[in-house]
Amino acid sequence: MTVATNAWFTKYFTDYTYDEMFTPDLSVKEDWQELLENFKRIGIDGLTQRQNDINWLLEENGVTYNVYNDPNGLNRPWNLNVVPFILKANEWQKIEKGLKQRAHLLDLVLKDIYGERKLIKEGIVPHEVIYGHRGFLRQCDKIQYKIDKHLLLYAADLARGTDGRMWVVNDRSQAPSGMGYALENRSTANRVLADIFGEMNIKRLSEFFKEFNELLLEASPDKVENPNIVILTPGSHNETYFEHAYLASFLGYPLVQGNDLVVRDGFLFMKSLKGLKKVHVVLRRVDDIFTDPLELREDSHLGVAGLLDVVRRQNVAVVNPIGSGVLENPGLIPFMPAICKYFLKEDLQLPQIASWWCGQEKEKDYVLKNLANLVIKPIDRTNREHIHFGSQMSTEELEALRKEILKKPYHFVAQERISFSTAPNYSKGTFEPRNMVARTFTIAGKSGYNVMPGGLVRVAPERGKLRVSNQRGGTSKDFWIIGDLKSEETANYSWNRRSAVSVSGLDDLPSLTAENLYWAGRYVGRTLVNARFLRMVLKQMNAPEAESNQQTCSVKMNILYKAVTQMTGTYPGFMEKSKNGTYAMDNPLKEMMAVVLDRNKIGSLANSMMMFSNSYYSIRNLWSSDMWRVFENIQKLWRNLENEKQITVNKMIKTLNQLITRLIAFMGLIEESIMVDQGLLLYFIGLQLEQSMLTITKCRSLLVIKQSGQTEYEVLESLLSSHESLNIYRYSYRSYIRVEPVISLLLMDLKYPRSLAFQLGRLQKDIARLPHSQKSDALMDYEKKVFEAFSKLRLASSEALAQTQDDQGNIREHLDALLESLSDLLFSASQSISNTYFNHTYKQSQLVDQNFPL
Repeated sequence: MTVATNAWFTKYFTDYTYDEMFTPDLSVKEDWQELLENFKRIGIDGLTQRQNDINWLLEENGVTYNVYNDPNGLNRPWNLNVVPFILKANEWQKIEKGLKQRAHLLDLVLKDIYGERKLIKEGIVPHEVIYGHRGFLRQCDKIQYKIDKHLLLYAADLARGTDGRMWVVNDRSQAPSGMGYALENRSTANRVLADIFGEMNIKRLSEFFKEFNELLLEASPDKVENPNIVILTPGSHNETYFEHAYLASFLGYPLVQGNDLVVRDGFLFMKSLKGLKKVHVVLRRVDDIFTDPLELREDSHLGVAGLLDVVRRQNVAVVNPIGSGVLENPGLIPFMPAICKYFLKEDLQLPQIASWWCGQEKEKDYVLKNLANLVIKPIDRTNREHIHFGSQMSTEELEALRKEILKKPYHFVAQERISFSTAPNYSKGTFEPRNMVARTFTIAGKSGYNVMPGGLVRVAPERGKLRVSNQRGGTSKDFWIIGDLKSEETANYSWNRRSAVSVSGLDDLPSLTAENLYWAGRYVGRTLVNARFLRMVLKQMNAPEAESNQQTCSVKMNILYKAVTQMTGTYPGFMEKSKNGTYAMDNPLKEMMAVVLDRNKIGSLANSMMMFSNSYYSIRNLWSSDMWRVFENIQKLWRNLENEKQITVNKMIKTLNQLITRLIAFMGLIEESIMVDQGLLLYFIGLQLEQSMLTITKCRSLLVIKQSGQTEYEVLESLLSSHESLNIYRYSYRSYIRVEPVISLLLMDLKYPRSLAFQLGRLQKDIARLPHSQKSDALMDYEKKVFEAFSKLRLASSEALAQTQDDQGNIREHLDALLESLSDLLFSASQSISNTYFNHTYKQSQLVDQNFPL
């Protein structure tokens, strides 16, 4: 097949560079012909539909990549192209052999750097290459491990050079990312291209992930039957947080942050609701320098104070070991052939980019003479933006770079500028060549290293762009290794644990996860209750009777406006003049729009939505796919409202209607997707507390002050309407709306799920199931507070609460005193729950000064 006979590729090349699919005479390579035949059968329209299916699936599954400082938001949808990257098994075997050699070699280098340092002593590697790299951590010197291999997980970025061979571009060793994305790419491609997948002999990934799980189990220093393994993440704002949550869910291990872990008596523990639980293995996604604020970076909130000391004592295994970032050093590349000869007595099997370390006189002179034709990098990755393409720099910029190199020559390495191969990318009904880089993954096994049969392929965002980066908008491909014989292996990801299956319960829940579940309940309750109240007020603003009975309506609306401020806490709001002298009552629509839409206004609906999103995103490893779909629909709905150029009251009402419906659907999915003993209990407690406190605030805002005649009736009707209780009131009481039955229904009815008494009764039962509550017969402080609140409410009389002190009075003092007392008790209960289960604060202080001269 040639390009000339295929209209899809008539504009594929403007000038030929090495391409994965085509030969120099523009014929399709044999490796790609079967795929192209399948694509021809599907047709352009079919390919477009399948690309759309891939986009839809990734969005439905919530696959994201966080892009820092992106104006479109933090969570950018992950991109996967319908055209995979293909290698035949015979070529892959050579690459695989080279990757195993390089992983073994780098393991020996890592041991030597923090051990005998023979490479430096015997002059094979200049000491500045090691000591001048910020990844070298003197605190890790001479640390001993119970396992034979120190480098347990290694990733290499490969790109095909001009000679047709795969070259090593980068080494990644401290917390290599991409395994989870590679697995998600495979899962998605397998679904969308199932007919093609079944015909081609594609190597499966399941065996690799079984071996990876076994690696984590074997890494435990105590060799216990079922070690406690955690995945340490920097948090939900990290660029690859989706992968952290995905791997945690896929492997079945807790996803923790630094505050979830603590060091006691030389051991590492996870803070759970019941107490401290010993941790044996940490799969870290946190860079070296941030792992221990006590010995490394003092201002880090991502690590665990004292972790390095636990590692020294051989009481925990960290994958990869702290300090392994020293291998992510392009300054080592020029010396790798000599290192390989020294340790392995053989040549490197995978070629590298020609590189010159500027700390050597001859090499520095060459670099300075050829600066305009080279790529200049610092030897460490502290700032990836400082990669200089000499051909793209002005004379002034080149001169500035020359001076920088002369000032600190050991800090720079120069590399040959080459054009890596291109691979076909399908976009908008046509194919075009894009520069590509393939990330491969290698893990330590019992008898050597094992390589994932595939990996994560990234391609440039546009045709002709040389830099391949997800942060710059690149896309990805599934990586297919095609065997000669059809694989009998199935995609079975069940783990062969060495002990009986243990079910994690509430006691095992990491405290930060528990806190996020608790606050997720609080925020969803706050968002729902306030959305209903704001919808009711906006409807009243638009009501036709506002024109016909302006005086009564004005009094009622002033009451409702003030209740908005009290419900949301957006003071001064409608309560009083602001500091600049403006009064919201003079322009209620402006204040209402701010309370709905201003995310910077603490307490606004938009702010509550943001906090709701943050709390739920932080526990996404607990979600079902249905939960993510509804969550994303909620986010889209809100973004659409925020992006409206002209927002009207009717538009806000319509959006709030949809928001309330989707929130209710989301809440229903939570109840059926998470086990009570795996965190749902915390969500329920948070939800009930928030709804109870807002019910109290709402009733206090609208019931304590006695109104006259028609105004009282309309305020009561508004209260019932916002509480979704107007119809149940009419059905139950069949009378003119009066204060006493309203108080009875909303506050004291034990059979009505929306009443305060019902909520407090359920809250009592739920908090009794918390771990500390079950240790003894004595009540915990938070139990006492809720019990006292429930008792006070049960002892009250709706008739007495509806009365004022005398016939002339307009304040229902008994009601006000009761609601104030209940509010204080529930606030204290909330504080007590937080202090008992979620208190992560402890003071950290640096042991040594890290600002030492090189």
